[in-house]
Amino acid sequence: MNREYHHWVSPTLGRTMETLVFGHGGSPVLVFPTTMGRFYQYEDFGMVAALEAKLEAGYIQLFCADSVDAESWYNKAVPPRQRVQRHLDYERYILGEYLPWIRERNPKPVIVTGTSFGAYHAVNLAFRYPAQFVKLVALSGRYDIKPFLDGYYDDDVYFNCPVDYLPGLTDPTYLEPMRRMQIFLVSGEHDIALSSTRAVAETLEAKGVPHQLAIWWERTHDWPLWREAIPHYL
Repeated sequence: MNREYHHWVSPTLGRTMETLVFGHGGSPVLVFPTTMGRFYQYEDFGMVAALEAKLEAGYIQLFCADSVDAESWYNKAVPPRQRVQRHLDYERYILGEYLPWIRERNPKPVIVTGTSFGAYHAVNLAFRYPAQFVKLVALSGRYDIKPFLDGYYDDDVYFNCPVDYLPGLTDPTYLEPMRRMQIFLVSGEHDIALSSTRAVAETLEAKGVPHQLAIWWERTHDWPLWREAIPHYL
């Protein structure tokens, strides 16, 4: 299997960002790691191996992004507004640096996926910028960012909290490309993320946005579920 390591100093973030690429062609997949995870996590926890057949066949190509969660939502050492700002910096990095880099290497329409906190990133990015993606696969995500912010709330929190902004979304500029996107929301029956996943699915249903809610019975919030499930949706 083709495996490539790349890195560069991000002018947006002011630090080195690293990435791994797996596969030689097919649909490009932007992969977000779990909570404070790194670019190598998808490989380390067997997700790449779970997709090996599709990668070898050239159906998909994985682009595993690095994260700055430890500098943003999870950084209790700085004030909440600074955590929000660092996340906005990260979003600009993804949109202005990482996605263009993906498209230079593979110009096909982009899929986005993530597990656990990576699913939050995938869902939030896909719904904020739905014209950028043709498919979303979110596994075991929790989509309320407010618990990370010690009671702090502003417009940037609202617009990065899917359980808050989705119910009020009426703009067809966003809803129409969302309706064209393939959307898979995946959770386990005993998953800590099940209620949040259901809430997003119910809101999409109310907005007339087609999607699939997949609940894997007798599964919990962990890698065995995600390794088993991911080949069914990518």
